[in-house]
Amino acid sequence: MKTILHTIDTTGPGGAETVFIDLATHLPQDKFRSVLVIRGTGWVYDELCRRGFKPVLLEAKGSFNWRYLKSLMSLIRREKIDLIQSHLLGSNVYCALAGLITRRPVVATFHGAVDIGERERLKGLKFAAINIGASSIVAVSDSLRENIVSRTPLRNGKTGVVYNGIDTADFSRPASDALRSKMGWHTDDIIIGSLGNIRPAKAYDVLLHAAALLKDHSGRFRFVIAGQGKGALYEYLLKLRNELGLDETVHFLGFNDDPAEFLSNLDLFLLSSTSEGFSIATIQAMAAGLPVIATRSGGPEEIITHAENGWLVQAGSPEAIAQAIEKLAADRSLSAAIALEGQRHARSTFDIGAMLNAYQRIYDDLI
Repeated sequence: MKTILHTIDTTGPGGAETVFIDLATHLPQDKFRSVLVIRGTGWVYDELCRRGFKPVLLEAKGSFNWRYLKSLMSLIRREKIDLIQSHLLGSNVYCALAGLITRRPVVATFHGAVDIGERERLKGLKFAAINIGASSIVAVSDSLRENIVSRTPLRNGKTGVVYNGIDTADFSRPASDALRSKMGWHTDDIIIGSLGNIRPAKAYDVLLHAAALLKDHSGRFRFVIAGQGKGALYEYLLKLRNELGLDETVHFLGFNDDPAEFLSNLDLFLLSSTSEGFSIATIQAMAAGLPVIATRSGGPEEIITHAENGWLVQAGSPEAIAQAIEKLAADRSLSAAIALEGQRHARSTFDIGAMLNAYQRIYDDLI
């Protein structure tokens, strides 16, 4: 049995955090022992505990924390780690250094272009460390791999792609009217949902403007956004919603810990992002059997074939989003066809089993 250390530099919730948890907890336990390291309590900690795993907490405040690196190396030696799997830039840097010093192979996974800022402090040094210390560098889509290779000094020969995966069976649930009943919406109202924390890249302001355009034509479209919201951006979106007269049309529901249940209440799924490394929410919606509208924002183009298993539109365009919603709402046969094909595609291509097998092949090559 081989022992793998899994670590991520956020406490969740989010898509990268979901992949981190699923990868660490679904690897075959007769072949791998998982040691999990996170930087504090929160959603990731709670979810790992719920699944029967007790993570190690190591705080890593500051731009560079030598004590954290030292503690990480001590843990690697004490637990007799055979391989290190890290996620996101901060953990990738620390683990590359720790792997280099302790002579352990490191698999460093990147989940999104927005995680690598153009003004990232000590960017050259950080990526030099990853180049030297990481044995394999994984991006969650081809577009993300090309993006980070073009914007950073990462060696092209070390990078590869592993698509994220989900437990598609968990999303095959009967349609629910719970949300419709709770909100008091009519049976003819069309519920359009988005799933993702409130961050600039999600472009929920674009969604609001699209909702305003649709309201001018019809009052039967209802929008619900499930995602953690706080801070200045959230306040701005609430103000914009009010200015556009959408208080009864667009609803921010807050964080949702059961995406499958949320999706079962929708008639249509919308991804309005301007940048996506992949998009866990998109494949979740496809697995749930929903017609999906997604922007051409990076990852979705590798998930969706336009007009076959989903609908792709220009990013940043409220008009394009509104037109796509109207088209799919009016053409029920087209909507049903792309939903059915989308579900088939999600099950065959993006199930968690495919992701686990891909990572296991990398681990077997390195250990």
